[in-house]
Amino acid sequence: MSTPKLALENVVKAFGSKKVLNGVTLDVAPGRSLVIIGGSGVGKSVTLKCALGLMRPDSGRVLVDGADITHAHGAKLAAMRAKFGMLFQGAALFDSLTIWENVAFRLLYSDRVPRAQARERAIETMRKVRLAPETANLRPVELSGGMQKRAGLARAIISKPDILFFDEPTTGLDPITADAINELIVDMVKDLGCAAVSITHDMASARKIADEIAMIHEGKIVWRGPAASIDQSGSPMVDQFVNGRADGPIKAVV
Repeated sequence: MSTPKLALENVVKAFGSKKVLNGVTLDVAPGRSLVIIGGSGVGKSVTLKCALGLMRPDSGRVLVDGADITHAHGAKLAAMRAKFGMLFQGAALFDSLTIWENVAFRLLYSDRVPRAQARERAIETMRKVRLAPETANLRPVELSGGMQKRAGLARAIISKPDILFFDEPTTGLDPITADAINELIVDMVKDLGCAAVSITHDMASARKIADEIAMIHEGKIVWRGPAASIDQSGSPMVDQFVNGRADGPIKAVV
């Protein structure tokens, strides 16, 4: 088997007395899309932050292409992060920049690509996510929520990353726009041949973009399997979550 693009091995992370991650182990292979599902506060975002190197686990390991980056810093961590692309939950565009400057942010401020060249690459990438070149000089406030997501996706893929991360990619979007974003995610992962890791509580999105789904609860992976088999998971927790039932082993926090 090929080396996973990303692997978390028995990752533990606590904040004070609260253990948010309690031995998370998962991996994603090249060209595969893994979606992590679970309720609010179960550790999805902390898992993502540990994978990105934004948080250091208390124990366990994070590996990228087999290289241990758990305690990496400086140039080594920067080199690993250069392999990543990230679509943030709210698109997280910079209000003071035009759309093309947002899309080309890494090229302009990290790779030091000349502005004319960066703009050309930004518009080319915008076309891939079905954003018209006419939007290049607009500001984020002038775009709809769906168009902002497209711009965020263009920014995530412009450097052709090895691993794409998606944080609740369809939050705040109507069902039709959400489905369009899901289709774009599928297309971009296939086009780049990269690995993808997404976190979401949107089951429609999970079913659409995932090759595999992993469910996290109370800081542990309680089930993992092919997306097509989630309705026959055999797990009461997964069954309750997928069907949105209040009654079951997972107790609602109100």
